[in-house]
Amino acid sequence: MRVIAGKAKRLQLKTPTGMDTRPTTDRIKETLFNMIQDDIYDVNFLDLFSGSGGIGIEALSRGARHACFVEQSRNAAGIIRDNLRYTKLDGQADVMVCTALSAITMLQGREKFHVVFMDPPYGKGLEKEILRHPSFCDLLKENALVIVEADLETFLEDADLVGFHLVKEKIYKTNKHIFLEKL
Repeated sequence: MRVIAGKAKRLQLKTPTGMDTRPTTDRIKETLFNMIQDDIYDVNFLDLFSGSGGIGIEALSRGARHACFVEQSRNAAGIIRDNLRYTKLDGQADVMVCTALSAITMLQGREKFHVVFMDPPYGKGLEKEILRHPSFCDLLKENALVIVEADLETFLEDADLVGFHLVKEKIYKTNKHIFLEKL
């Protein structure tokens, strides 16, 4: 896995071993960032379920002001920190070692985010829990963009989208990105 574009372009990133994380492939990451390139510059970026940190690091490399990485695995969080140091982007980032739901509570009253990317474990409904969390919307700027990476069987219904508007879905062979905008 590598950084696709920006100031850390072409740098290889470490990834955790084992099956606990599924790094977004370079091809899908490139497609995603081509779609959101106008929404990244000078923003606060929240990367939930960060894994190796590849998505948040890509956002920083492409001009995001700050990124907050949330990962509950200590091993994966250590790899995120290594990747941030290696890409020299560590001064623009925070790494939180906790669950995404805990992070939402701990981030209350701090910075607000323009873009949120979440890639929870598939099939557990965690994306719906995050979207329904009473404090999640409070973390977001007006018109914030929320991107959910999910399996093809994940569908967000109107009840899941209270406070959000479904902008579009981008379907790939094995997964998809769901784009939401905060109302």
